[in-house]
Amino acid sequence: MLRRTKIVTTLGPATDNAESLEALFKAGANVVRMNFSHGEPEDHIKRAKIVRQVAKKLGLNIAIMGDLQGPKIRIARYKNKNVTVEKGQAYAFDADLDRDAGDETQVGIDYRELPNECEVGDILLLDDGRLEFEITAINGMRIDTTVIVGGDLSNNKGINKKGGGLSAPALTEKDKRDIITAAEMEVDYLAVSFPRSADDINQARSLAKEAGLNAGIVAKIERAETVNDPEILDSIIKASSAVMVARGDLGVEIGDAELIGVQKRIIQRARALDRAVITATQMMESMITNAIPTRAEVFDVANAVLDGTDAVMLSAETAMGAHPIKVVEAVSRVCIGAEKEPSNKISGHRAEIQWDNIDDAVALATMYAANHLNGIKAIVCLTESGHTPLIMSRIRSGIPIFALTRLTSTYRRMALYRGVEAIEFDPTVLARHDVNRLAVAEVCKRMDLKSDDLVLLTKGDHMGKLGGTNAIKFLRVGKIV
Repeated sequence: MLRRTKIVTTLGPATDNAESLEALFKAGANVVRMNFSHGEPEDHIKRAKIVRQVAKKLGLNIAIMGDLQGPKIRIARYKNKNVTVEKGQAYAFDADLDRDAGDETQVGIDYRELPNECEVGDILLLDDGRLEFEITAINGMRIDTTVIVGGDLSNNKGINKKGGGLSAPALTEKDKRDIITAAEMEVDYLAVSFPRSADDINQARSLAKEAGLNAGIVAKIERAETVNDPEILDSIIKASSAVMVARGDLGVEIGDAELIGVQKRIIQRARALDRAVITATQMMESMITNAIPTRAEVFDVANAVLDGTDAVMLSAETAMGAHPIKVVEAVSRVCIGAEKEPSNKISGHRAEIQWDNIDDAVALATMYAANHLNGIKAIVCLTESGHTPLIMSRIRSGIPIFALTRLTSTYRRMALYRGVEAIEFDPTVLARHDVNRLAVAEVCKRMDLKSDDLVLLTKGDHMGKLGGTNAIKFLRVGKIV
C-alpha cells in the first residue's frame, strides 16, 4: 500500500552525512527541513547539495524546506550559565541590564519593546512554557514579576506572552540574509516563522523573488492572535502555498488545553482553502532517546492523519535523536495504518459550491468519478504548475494520484502533497498519439497495474501551457489509443 501522508524530517548532527541521508530517504522521508536557527550559511548550502545528490542517486523525489528563525524573543545570559528560580520569589527582566549579568534575581532581554507591550497581570512564559512569571510592575525597561512556576533557567531561553500580542516583525535582518542563502540552496519551500498577517507572507515571497527564488511559502501558525481571528487566519492561509501547525510556540501562547481544537481547525481551513498543511512539534518526542514510540505519540500522529494533514514533521527526532531511521519508519507505519480507516476515503470537499475555473472542475470531477466509479485503480495527471494534483489531493481518497511534469520545480514541490506521487515526464517532446500510452506506462512501473485495469488521466489540449488542464480520459491498461 502506498503511503499518502508525507513525512518532513529535520536535518542535524544525527543525519548530517550522505549515508544517513540515504537511509533516511529509504525509510520514507519526503521533505527535509533545514533549520536556519542553527548553523552557518555554508553548512546549509553544503547539506542541500548532498540532499540533491543522494535523492538523484536513489531516484527519489525529495523536497527541501528552509525554515527561517523569525523573531524569537529571548532572555540574555547568566554570569554562571544557569540559575534556579523558586515559586513565589521576585524576578526581573531588564532590557538595560548587561547581556552577561543575569543572576538569581534578574536577567537581560534582547527585545527592548517587551516592557511597552506588557501590562501588570500578564503572564510571561519561558523555555517553551515550562516556567511562568506574573508581571507585578513595569518601570522603564525593567519588568518585575513573581515566579508562578519555577525551575532551571539557562542562557538565551525564549520568552512568550500568554495570549500573544507581541509585535516583533516576522522577518528579521537575519531572516532576510537567510532568504539569500535559501535562494542559493534552491529550496523548494521557505517557512516563515511567527507571521502576523498575510503581509508578512507577501513580503517573504517578494524578498525571495528578488533573490531569484521561486519557492512555495509556508506560514508557520504560532501566534495566538492569528488563530483567535478567523479572518486573519484565512488571509494568511490564502497568501501561503502551505501552512504549518507549529504546536510549540502556538501551544505556549494559547495553552495546551486549546491546542487540539485549534490544530483541527487549521487543518480543516487549509484543506478548505486548497492549501497543503503540515502538523509539527513533538510528534514522536520520546524517540529522541527511545527505540519505539509511546501509544500517545502513535495516536497523535494517527489523529493528524485522520484530520487530513498533508504531512507530519519530525524535529529533534531526526536532527539529533538516537534513532532517526527508526522514527521515520515508525511514523510511516502509523500513517499507513491510519489511512486504512474508511473515513479517509469519504469527502464532500467543495461539493456545495460553484467551481471557479476549468482546472478545478476537472480536478474535482476526476476525484469524484474515481471515488464513485468501481474499478478505478489510479489517477494520472499531466501538469505544469502542480495546481491540478494539489486540488485533487484535497479530496479524501484511497486511489493514488500520479502527477507527471516536465518542470523540476513543480516535481519537487509536489513531494509535500498528500496522496500525490510525482514523476518526471515531458509530453512536449512526444508525438501526441504517444502521450497517453507512455504516461500510463510510467505509472505501470510504479504500481501493479494489470491489462484492462481502468485509470483516469487528466491533461490539457496544449502541452506545456500553464492552467491548460481541460480533459478527463477513461483509459484501460493495454488498450490505450
